[in-house]
Amino acid sequence: MSTSPDAPVPTGSPAPVRRDAEATRAAILRAARYLLARQAHADITLKAVAERAGVSAPLVLKYFGNKDALFARVMSFQEDADALLDAPLERLGRHMVRHVLVSQRERGADPLLRIAFAPLHGDHGDVLRANFRTQVTERLAARLNGAHRGVRAELAVAALLGLGVMFGIARGSELRAMPVDDVADRYGPTIQTHLDGGPDDGGPRSAAGRRG
Repeated sequence: MSTSPDAPVPTGSPAPVRRDAEATRAAILRAARYLLARQAHADITLKAVAERAGVSAPLVLKYFGNKDALFARVMSFQEDADALLDAPLERLGRHMVRHVLVSQRERGADPLLRIAFAPLHGDHGDVLRANFRTQVTERLAARLNGAHRGVRAELAVAALLGLGVMFGIARGSELRAMPVDDVADRYGPTIQTHLDGGPDDGGPRSAAGRRG
């Protein structure tokens, strides 16, 4: 029988309780993200989050304090960006593609796609946009070499968002039937092209230039 998050900590065995607490927090965050992608922020209640997560509303308050604190976490891209960008620059395109697909298949959550729902949320949508810009695109741009880093980062992220929409929202049947690594092999170079840049950016020469 699993340990309740509110159960007393048994002497000498804190690990299971800690794991349950982490799982509960993760379930609450998943539920809040799910609702944020479908409803305006003002219409989402802590009760609805709790029901979606399979916990009590007081437990949501215990772990996050209040609705604003919970959604401050949900509207942050910081942790997602940590994982999304966790690869050497020369292999980052393939890694980013793979991370988006694995996140959707295994967690049912795209690390970037929340930004597509910013128009639902009024002033809170502005918070989403600002977080996305500073935590994702500007952070990616800072890792790039050469000129035009900002636009190259935005183009790379735009291509990833398109992949996420086709996989998770349009639910393209052919794409979803492919192994993740096959998609990463095909689509990764598209992302990597923007990350590396072309001759005008101080990056590798174009194929035509190499042939010449």
